[in-house]
Amino acid sequence: MDMELSDIDFSRVRNRNEKRVLNALEQVLADKPGRTGLKLSDAKDVQDIYALALNRLPARYAQPGTIVVGDPVRDEDAMQAVMEAYEIVINRPKG
Repeated sequence: MDMELSDIDFSRVRNRNEKRVLNALEQVLADKPGRTGLKLSDAKDVQDIYALALNRLPARYAQPGTIVVGDPVRDEDAMQAVMEAYEIVINRPKG
């Protein structure tokens, strides 16, 4: 996907919550191995959890080098969003 407009590159503008959610997701998956049968190899399910968790948090976009004054999303918020998304994904009917 081309992320340019008038020769301005937008590909490095990121949601600051992405890394926070990935860290929380790694912890949740490590804490619950085999309990639900969900493994890191279940890529689509893991991606679903990631996307659902990000959608539960306010977007916080910034480019590298940006000074961020105050961040309303805490690690605990990301963990809660991941845990809720995890429960949704593992409890949905597979079909």
